Amino acid sequence: MKLWEINVAPSPSQPDRDAERLVDAAREAGIANGLRAATARGFLIQSGALGEEPIDAIVRGVLTDGVIEQATVSQIAGAGAAGVGLAAPPSRLDGEPAVLLNVLPKPGVMDPVALSTTAAIGDLGFEPPLVRTFRKVWLAGADPATAKLIGERLLANDAIEQVVFGPLALDHLDAGGEYAFELKRVTLAGLDDGGLMRLSREGQLYLKLAEMQTLQRFFVELGREPTDIELETLAQTWSEHCSHKTLAGRIAYRDERGERRFENMLKETIFAATNTLRERWAADPEREDWCVSVFADNAGIVRFDAEDNLAFKVETHNHPSAIEPYGGANTGLGGVIRDILGVGLGAKPVANTDVFCFAPPETPDNAIPPGVLHPRRVMRGVVEGVRDYGNRMGIPTVNGAVYFDERYLGNPLVYCGDVGILPHAMSFKQTLPGDLIVAVGGRTGRDGIHGATFSSAELTSESEMSSGGAVQIGNAIEEKRVLDVLLRARDEGLYTAVTDCGAGGFSSAVGEMGEEIGAEVWLDRAPLKYDGLSYTEVWISEAQERMVLSVSPGKWERLHELCASEGVEATVIGRFEPTGRLVLKWGDRAVGDLPMTFLHDGRPPVVREATYKPPAAVPLAPPEKDDYTGDLLRILASPNVASKQAIIRQYDHEVQGGSVVKPLVGVASDGPGDAAVLRPKLSSRRGVVISCGMNPLYGGLDTYRMAASAIDEAIRNAVAVGANPARIGLLDNFCWGDCERAETLGSLVRAALACHDLSLAFEAPFISGKDSLNNEYSYEESNGEKRTISIPPSLLISAMGQVDDVARCVTMDFKQAGSAVYIVGETKDELGGSHYAKVNGLAGGQAPTVDGPYAKRVFAAMHAAIAEGAVAACHDLSEGGLAVALAEMAFAGGFGAAVDAAGMPGPDTPGADALAAAGRLFSESNTRFLCEVAGDKSAAFESALAGVPFARLGGVTDDPRVVVTLGDAKLIESDIATLKQSWQEPLAW
Repeated sequence: MKLWEINVAPSPSQPDRDAERLVDAAREAGIANGLRAATARGFLIQSGALGEEPIDAIVRGVLTDGVIEQATVSQIAGAGAAGVGLAAPPSRLDGEPAVLLNVLPKPGVMDPVALSTTAAIGDLGFEPPLVRTFRKVWLAGADPATAKLIGERLLANDAIEQVVFGPLALDHLDAGGEYAFELKRVTLAGLDDGGLMRLSREGQLYLKLAEMQTLQRFFVELGREPTDIELETLAQTWSEHCSHKTLAGRIAYRDERGERRFENMLKETIFAATNTLRERWAADPEREDWCVSVFADNAGIVRFDAEDNLAFKVETHNHPSAIEPYGGANTGLGGVIRDILGVGLGAKPVANTDVFCFAPPETPDNAIPPGVLHPRRVMRGVVEGVRDYGNRMGIPTVNGAVYFDERYLGNPLVYCGDVGILPHAMSFKQTLPGDLIVAVGGRTGRDGIHGATFSSAELTSESEMSSGGAVQIGNAIEEKRVLDVLLRARDEGLYTAVTDCGAGGFSSAVGEMGEEIGAEVWLDRAPLKYDGLSYTEVWISEAQERMVLSVSPGKWERLHELCASEGVEATVIGRFEPTGRLVLKWGDRAVGDLPMTFLHDGRPPVVREATYKPPAAVPLAPPEKDDYTGDLLRILASPNVASKQAIIRQYDHEVQGGSVVKPLVGVASDGPGDAAVLRPKLSSRRGVVISCGMNPLYGGLDTYRMAASAIDEAIRNAVAVGANPARIGLLDNFCWGDCERAETLGSLVRAALACHDLSLAFEAPFISGKDSLNNEYSYEESNGEKRTISIPPSLLISAMGQVDDVARCVTMDFKQAGSAVYIVGETKDELGGSHYAKVNGLAGGQAPTVDGPYAKRVFAAMHAAIAEGAVAACHDLSEGGLAVALAEMAFAGGFGAAVDAAGMPGPDTPGADALAAAGRLFSESNTRFLCEVAGDKSAAFESALAGVPFARLGGVTDDPRVVVTLGDAKLIESDIATLKQSWQEPLAW
């Protein structure tokens, strides 16, 4: 057996971009100044059949671009071994002494490039060898200690990678060993409560005491101990991640208005609002129930046109992204794409969306707790993970947001969403007795084991060591093949049901599909990435790019043939048997046997206490001043408001050709769009609008107002580009701290009540959702005290709207001088939680309120004005209020503006005219728009807005300055170039 090492480096005439980025990162982190570096990509190829000539052909035909790269080849093991590869530093380091580091994936970690390389070698006509990849880095100007720090901090993530200093000393690659079957049982009988909880923690089951006691009683009554696979199956199915047992459980809630008991909080708030709306529409012959399938499948489905429906889902992948940002975000997007592939009989993904929450990138190194990655590294890894997966899948990433807060230091939040389209007739599925259980797509490995239970636990400084196996690495190319073949199989009617193999792996996918029937699974038949996996590892692995299908025996041969034609593996791993039981086998041995009723309904009900006490009201009194230009510049430069184009421009938002309103708009395509618009069918001008709303800063004041504001903002953003507010579906994604604490759970219940109330007021149904709890990070300080960082209450609201004709959509950039500038909606004294308060260090005040019936009227009027063509530009007022919206519209369009804030509509109460200047400029009151209206359209605009508050403030000018006055007083004056520079510079790295 021969082992070859191939190193591929940039040609001497080409820049070494990876080395440049590493040097910059080391300087930013304060690790090394004067560092020089060189890099190479490495491949280890093991084969008994490949000699020098075939290896040379592989290097030239697969591994290198001969124009810009050079390769060195060495045989490092086997007969005729020639050396140790490229050990000397490249000539670009000018002979300086250098430390050599090799960064390799740890055993069992997914290596997508190696898989693609193996397949490409097979395509050249050679027998596919065993391939591993690595990265090689030379550091000049760094002593061994500094090189070690760079390796640990900047090059390798210990959760998935290892660093080897000096030449690789290998004589073979490990492909796994043969598995020796051993049926394992776990002792529950006789364990006291402490023993049960120790087993739950050490076995990474993360079940509560009452749940462990229920399992103990169940198996005592059976007269036997559980097998390890039975215990793991129950833990996966009962995990917070899979069963949402907190929010869908019993809650005794108490707030300032009294007490209320929920039997199922989600069903009695968010689900109830949607059900009420659908009942209301069904009772009115003039209304249409455009919801098709809600809270019943992998994604929500709504009606789009006469032939097709739309599906929308947003997921979270927080804990894995905290440990391994690239892999966590990579598989977060891959997983939600599979949700869309697994909704109904399969939808075609047409758009991605993402929202990220990070700690501030300027956080000093000495403020980073043990076991936590620096926010810059987390941010870069997460963005690259989403970027690579979406771009490689050929799905445009069209909408998103980024938020920064110190409390996301231990737990970044990563929301990934996907929109799909599917025919009406393909919107429902049904598993049938006797159908074969078919696994399609990637092979099963140890990556992702305990992912579902891990996501339900609090992170600690030990999580990277104990839960590294819960992190998966995605392979977008494999999923693209699965996507293509699945949609062809769908259209041929080759299966009756499909779901993604996500959290919990086969255990969740098969367990859910067979819940009403029963299933027998033959685990030894599952295709493996390498030998040696136990039956339990096969069952609970969350290895990516896998789907599970229910296939009639008569359709299996055609399905297998179709999958083979696309290079996708399809394997029968069981059958849906009408026994009401889940039976797991390894060969002819039964390793697990559970009743479906106990698996899905046996979890003990627990009544959780939830309390909410509003914080004491503290007035926020902004200091009066003559000039607020500096405040505007500081808000524009604050990370939550500043341009995210450094992230956005990494995404392909043009692929598939349907993007109409892009993430960046304006004369230079660099202004902040309010929402994305795309045509999922290029034969039609009917469009889909995707937007979002989130306001973490409001949560400390009132989570009801925070949730209401997020809903208003999501709908407002969609309406601002032209969406019909009467046809907007909402998604909720709750990310909270430890809901075992009554006050934390109470703040969540209060937010859910707001979702219920505002959904009814706007007549905007919730169609899907997801929660992620226990987003806390605990560590021990140097004095031995335990410290816990909890994220702020974080509710993301995503909105999916529709437009009849995308040609009528508008963007936020000013279009021409001479147009009028109007404000629509009331401005109130609501500076609490605002960006003005944050940049000035001001506390207290009130978070913005939402008047549902009033807001619904405003949205309907704005839609009418846009539909009539009376609006040239429209921007919602949110972070930073009027001043920021005006500045953004001006520099996005390349025009100036002159407005007088004295005429702004305020609440119809005494003293409204006395609203402070800071409030007029920076209040973040909801339900407001800033509009550009051409002179000949003013009458039509004002007619459409009759009955709702609006005012003409001024106009668009040729003078490239933004000037805001209050009567005779000049509050803001700045040229648009300065405003734009302040907005663009902070995150341009």
